[in-house]
Amino acid sequence: MSDRVEAAEVAFIPVGPLAGVTPDRPAIVLVGSYEVAIFIVEGEVRAYENACPHQGGPIAEGEIEGTNVTCPWHAWTFDLRTGGMAIGADFARLRRFDARVRNDMVEVALEPEAI
Repeated sequence: MSDRVEAAEVAFIPVGPLAGVTPDRPAIVLVGSYEVAIFIVEGEVRAYENACPHQGGPIAEGEIEGTNVTCPWHAWTFDLRTGGMAIGADFARLRRFDARVRNDMVEVALEPEAI
């Protein structure tokens, strides 16, 4: 008997074509009970819950500048590569979902990553 525990396979669902997402315009999709924002960051697909951890502002409606997005409600800025705060602090993070592209279709994990 092995002492090693196998990691559970992450379940993904298709949410839309990759062509529907551009670096300056994220797509917003429903994944189970979550509203998820799909971003293209440095050529990679990133998926985050469409809610700023401060007061739930719609992060996909924020201003994107380089690899950062700024919440439209209270100007909290996040690094889209990591989901963490972009400026000096790391007390808040965007809730991240695994995302991938298969056959030009964006797929997102059914549940966010554990924090």
